Amino acid sequence: MKSLKLIGLALGASLALSTAASAQDITIAVAGPMTGGESAFGRQMKNGADMAIADINAAGGVLGKKLALDVEDDACDPKQARSVAEKIASAKIPFVAGHYCSSSSIPASEAYADGNVLQITPASTNPLFTERGLWNVARVCGRDDQQGQVAGDYIAKNYKGKNIAILNDKTTYGKGLADETKKALNKAGVTEKLYESYNKGDKDFNAIVSRLKLEKIDLVYVGGYHQESGLIVRQMRDQGLQTVLMAGDALADKEYASITGPAGAGTLFTFGPDPRNKPTAKAIVEKFKAKGIDPEGYTLYTYAAMQIWSQAAAKAGTTDPKKVMAAIKGGGAWDTVIGQIEIDAKGDIKQLDYVVYKWDDKGNYTEINPKGS
Repeated sequence: MKSLKLIGLALGASLALSTAASAQDITIAVAGPMTGGESAFGRQMKNGADMAIADINAAGGVLGKKLALDVEDDACDPKQARSVAEKIASAKIPFVAGHYCSSSSIPASEAYADGNVLQITPASTNPLFTERGLWNVARVCGRDDQQGQVAGDYIAKNYKGKNIAILNDKTTYGKGLADETKKALNKAGVTEKLYESYNKGDKDFNAIVSRLKLEKIDLVYVGGYHQESGLIVRQMRDQGLQTVLMAGDALADKEYASITGPAGAGTLFTFGPDPRNKPTAKAIVEKFKAKGIDPEGYTLYTYAAMQIWSQAAAKAGTTDPKKVMAAIKGGGAWDTVIGQIEIDAKGDIKQLDYVVYKWDDKGNYTEINPKGS
């Protein structure tokens, strides 16, 4: 009995020490679609956050403490995102990298503002995110008005005199991007022949494809996500339609090619200059590849969001969200894996040039107008 009691005391002491050590960690969060139709992008975000935290901790952590990661799933659902935000705020977590869908980031940001949580989204591009004057929001990606301008200009230049259609999935991201592209296209003197919407999650697009065929559409711009875009392409090809599909940054994952197969060849989309090709990313990309991970899409953007927060916390000498955000917006350029980033008073980055990419029949995408041509 005596030896068992001593073992129990020793185990209790060990657990107490372990708990005390973990209590010294600074917990930060990543929130996005870890499940559901956009889970490929949730994985990108988690991969970026995991690697960033490992690297920051290896370099000594933040303010002498190690970082621990809380991973939250919003499934790109606005109500679930709000619940996630309230949970993170109640846990007094000072910073979240998230969310992915604009329709999640926007409602979540209000709960974060009320709950004193600093939010940097790696991926939400709807302008409204930073246009409401909230103290706590920033992003390391561009905006739909920038992305739509590039798409509209590209279509106007390369499809002049052709029949254009615009579709959107009624989401904050999809409709916002479609509308910005339409605005840029119309300003360039091109009027679309068809403007239609569908519901996110739809699987049967044959009625829409029939309309595209009837109107002899040469290019269809889709404001929406990769799942539906991939199905639209497949169903166009099934009806013998060779119409080019163009969309936004939600196509920046190889899962798109797994949906379309070779039918996805020729698909166009807009995204920032590929961060994997930047000199600042070379060493990190090699570390990801050593783990069997391709850091595509928003992987490195999430890593960069973590870097900016950690550097700003170090500069502010605290993790207090308001003080850290003041440092982020007033600290000049931050060195990140995707290059130097400067955040303006609204929380938008001051420099980003969207480019156009094309998918090939081997499931890869490459820049086709690096200079915005």
